[in-house]
Amino acid sequence: MAITTLAAPTDGIPVELSLEFPDNRLLIELCGEFDRNLAQIEHLLSVHVLRRGNMLAVLGDARLEAAEVLKKLYARLEAGRGLEPGDIDAAVRLGGSNEDTGVRAGDQIEMFQRGRLEIGTRKKTVEPRTEAQQAYVRALYENELAFGIGPAGTGKTYLAVAVAVNQLINGGVDKIILSRPAVEAGERLGFLPGDMKDKVDPYMQPLYDALNDFLPGKQLQKLMEEKTIEIAPLAFMRGRTLASAYVVLDEAQNTTSMQMKMFLTRLGRGSRMVITGDRSQVDLPRGVTSGLSDAERILKDVKGISFNYFTSKDVVRHPMVAKIIEAYDADAPPG
Repeated sequence: MAITTLAAPTDGIPVELSLEFPDNRLLIELCGEFDRNLAQIEHLLSVHVLRRGNMLAVLGDARLEAAEVLKKLYARLEAGRGLEPGDIDAAVRLGGSNEDTGVRAGDQIEMFQRGRLEIGTRKKTVEPRTEAQQAYVRALYENELAFGIGPAGTGKTYLAVAVAVNQLINGGVDKIILSRPAVEAGERLGFLPGDMKDKVDPYMQPLYDALNDFLPGKQLQKLMEEKTIEIAPLAFMRGRTLASAYVVLDEAQNTTSMQMKMFLTRLGRGSRMVITGDRSQVDLPRGVTSGLSDAERILKDVKGISFNYFTSKDVVRHPMVAKIIEAYDADAPPG
């Protein structure tokens, strides 16, 4: 762990905060190629970081916060974990919070230092990067039915699929079912080439992409051939009872009220269900009420159902995505 020392203060306020790191190899990883990790921290916190041998000196108004971020990232490397730009962004967003996560013993989720959560899959370990994402992941483990509502890029579906894979490989469920309404967003399905599967698969591609992040290709292919993992349009869910399954409905804002009720009542014994959606991207015909909005209103007081909400501050895609969402929100008519 880094050792903190303070330079000579001016009027009682240290102008420079120095951190000493005992392992040079880890310090190189902390700085990143061409010091790109330090540059990212400088940009995010408006500080200046100088490298002096095995020490880093931090200057700027947010130097204490930057020092905590550097120590947290160094501890991550000491624990044998990698470091990506998203991890740096998460460390800055979450700051030095030590709050307890409230996850119950026995949940299939590991605790990382300082209350951080991890979701283990076959290919990678996934960490919620914002406080809203942490609360969402806890809700996925603690509730049989959970809703994740917010703008694109906030990790709603990605985290839900990660938890589904985690539950499958740890024996919590026997299968995974991922679904989406195949609602046309300006295009007509009939004009697309191929059979029904060819026409529908493009709508399901984000779900395939998430699964490919968490499971090796050959294993995923085998699980799908065995129907242990299914990806299907919402219309294919009618009449089924989904027992001992982890069920995710994505793009739920494009369900009608009747479709949402149909889907929710598929929940069987030993199953978990997650509904994700973005109320700002409804592609239903004008005048048709979104099933997601109806479910929020009708189920808000039902015990055992959680509602988790995300904002542009939770966007984990390119930083420009958050700015775009904020600009559109500002331009939206009131109400």
